[in-house]
Amino acid sequence: MSQNECLIEASAEDVFAILTDGWSYAAWVVGASRIRDVDPHWPEPGSRIHHSVGAWPLLLNDTTSSLEYEPARRLRLRLRVWPAGHGEVEFTATDTPTGCRLVMTEQAVSGPISLLPKPLADLMLHPRNDEALRRIKLIAERRRT
Repeated sequence: MSQNECLIEASAEDVFAILTDGWSYAAWVVGASRIRDVDPHWPEPGSRIHHSVGAWPLLLNDTTSSLEYEPARRLRLRLRVWPAGHGEVEFTATDTPTGCRLVMTEQAVSGPISLLPKPLADLMLHPRNDEALRRIKLIAERRRT
């Protein structure tokens, strides 16, 4: 399991406005290149974001599903990472005096990557998730100004 966190100078509500806008998913998810569709009830559990990963012309269509959602506090997603398997990502936010603390936890739950020793899997996930949090932070702080 890989865990990353960052402090963002924006409220948890502002950060979750980004996380729950399915059409902005490709702006902060490393590897996602375009959004094809977003289920109308996103991010309610069971709803999905339909996206593509890769770079043209080598694009793969994929989906991300919502597993749990608590407004402005918690979002848990199931990622299809074809052909590597499935992963679960959880975002939790807590307000701070100057904004919020966002924690991102990810683990592989099936496929070849789930067979890797946890420290090795973390070496692969941690830098990518740091970049995702950096993107969320930039978007949230930009919206705030």
